[in-house]
Amino acid sequence: MNEETTMARPGLDPELRAFLADLPPRPELGPEVLAELRGLPSTPVDVILQGRAAGHREITAPVPMSIFTPARTGHAPAPCVYWVHGGGMVMGDRFSQIDIPLDWLDLFGAAVVSVDYRLAPEATGTIPVEDCYQGLLWVAEHADELGIDPSRIVVAGVSAGGGLAAGLTLMARDRGGPPIAAQVLICPMLDHRNDTTSSRQYSGAPGVWTREMNAFGWRSLIGGGEVSGYLSPAIAEDLSGLPTTYVDAGTAEVFRDEDVAFATRIWAAGGQAELHVWAGGFHGFDALCPEARISVAARRTRNDWLARVLGTSPGAVR
Repeated sequence: MNEETTMARPGLDPELRAFLADLPPRPELGPEVLAELRGLPSTPVDVILQGRAAGHREITAPVPMSIFTPARTGHAPAPCVYWVHGGGMVMGDRFSQIDIPLDWLDLFGAAVVSVDYRLAPEATGTIPVEDCYQGLLWVAEHADELGIDPSRIVVAGVSAGGGLAAGLTLMARDRGGPPIAAQVLICPMLDHRNDTTSSRQYSGAPGVWTREMNAFGWRSLIGGGEVSGYLSPAIAEDLSGLPTTYVDAGTAEVFRDEDVAFATRIWAAGGQAELHVWAGGFHGFDALCPEARISVAARRTRNDWLARVLGTSPGAVR
């Protein structure tokens, strides 16, 4: 038995444990499994939007993006959530986990723009984060056309999308814009080194996202190239000058320690970050099991923070 399999682990929340027990075993991620997962159908847009008062259109310049707009009676510009989907850098699309930002459309009247960045291993190095940055530039340049307030653009993402959101925000800082009001990093994938205590705790056994899966995702993205802070934000030397940041994760997941370290480094650089680590949460728990009480609490807490950032309150659509 190797060291990782003998390490003690934080226990799972009881509701989440029951949820995982009903799932079929997850195979280890590799090229063949990845091809199968990519072949699964996406949720149709009409199903995603069912019961929501939202407009929708697709654009392809400079990268494919889905734009969801609130039904508004006033003429004040709306806040905008620029959404970066998860999928380990190797899978998913702009509709993945889209219910999270669409909740903010419902609650705050925010426009949602979801970007379809190119995936590894076909796209390596900084190509995915550059795709995200080019999309953000387009959104900021077309703010009037989109009916959004360019001073209230929030960059948000989950898992790999959280890591890309963090890299994108660093890139925008270093290149002089566009301005970002806040970043929301949901269980973000931040550190290619994959060697924290939490990553070693979740190795050698099946799980939602294991150290071995994480290694496959990072290998696919890095290829044989160099690793920069835009690619792996945990190694960025300077975390000063970032917008106010929300970071959350579960205690029972690979990314716990790198996410805590990232928030800690933002504080050390004089920045503002709010960090929540949910006891018994596995990776992506509130996306996979939104009805669990811990998931409801996590989403409510995230929504309340965003309401403060946007200067509104949940349900007070402008």
